[in-house]
Amino acid sequence: MSGKYDDIIDLPHHVSARHPQMSVQDRAAQFSPFAALTGLDAALQETARLTDRRVTLDEYEQAALDAKLQKLRDGIAAHPRVTVTYFVEDTFKEGGVYRTTAGTAKKFAENETVLVLADGEEITVADILSLEI
Repeated sequence: MSGKYDDIIDLPHHVSARHPQMSVQDRAAQFSPFAALTGLDAALQETARLTDRRVTLDEYEQAALDAKLQKLRDGIAAHPRVTVTYFVEDTFKEGGVYRTTAGTAKKFAENETVLVLADGEEITVADILSLEI
């Protein structure tokens, strides 16, 4: 019984004189899995990442915070140690996160709207949720 390729089965393998032979690693790379959904994992993680909503203080809480801020303004020259919880808006999605930092108060800047700590951190007064002096 004769096969379809019997006439060429015993011929030597062709080697090109013009193109160099591909390495085994390069040949294997041609058959590596194709990642059609590149970035999907990162997009899913970003979607699943939770953000907080900005808390709105009621009038009593706001009055108490304003009193603490005024006390800090009056004593800023003494560079008191403070603990501040403030809101940081998320740059990618709605909401943000509350951060708490402790440090030495250095000054108020930009018409009293920014609290500057000794380490250079700047906190917008409107974003402050709580302040401990």
